[in-house]
Amino acid sequence: MLLTPAHQFPLGVTLHPRRRREVADWGGGVIEDDYDGEFRYDRQPVGALQTLAPDHVIYAGTASKSLAPSLRLGWLVVPPRLLDAVTAGLAAGPSALDQLTLAEFITSGGYDRQIRRARLAYRRRRDRLAAVLHQRGLRVTGIAAGMHAVLELSGTSLEQAALGRAGQHGLAIEGLGSYRAGRTGPDDDGHSARAGLVIGYGRPPEHAYTTALARLCAVLPDFR
Repeated sequence: MLLTPAHQFPLGVTLHPRRRREVADWGGGVIEDDYDGEFRYDRQPVGALQTLAPDHVIYAGTASKSLAPSLRLGWLVVPPRLLDAVTAGLAAGPSALDQLTLAEFITSGGYDRQIRRARLAYRRRRDRLAAVLHQRGLRVTGIAAGMHAVLELSGTSLEQAALGRAGQHGLAIEGLGSYRAGRTGPDDDGHSARAGLVIGYGRPPEHAYTTALARLCAVLPDFR
């Protein structure tokens, strides 16, 4: 089982404490993907699920969000019984030089400084996004974390219309519909499919962020 309990993608929620305990008590193999755990803006990140069940939960972290995806570097915390097998399986992974460079960056304190700078920059971007949408009567959902926010809309027709206009304005955003498993209409209980936009705010360069926000507002419905 693969889980992202600290910050689920795309909805941006955390796994409820009761569900975390159920997973810990389950006893099966779990991979905990903490892909952006360094970037929680409103409070301290939740503790790792791996600490509740270290015998069967594998914790996975990555430098892709904090440094650069092209580095292809990450880390694992594995149950002791799997350590030899995992180590052997990763023998042909990233170069030793890259790994030693990252290790030195961490032990020197440089990585922590980079995290603090990035966390502040992305928090400011998220706050600006939330403020601009609030002025239009819209609200982002999910916890204040990571590099994306979800803007829920009242129907899939609004979602599709916004996506169409976004493409015309040069914006690369996605709809929640692209993450549904083959369902576009009402679910089995008669409820309409959840609609909204998944907005990444980490990619635009700083000098272009104001323009990107203005283009986003131009394609969204105004509920004021």
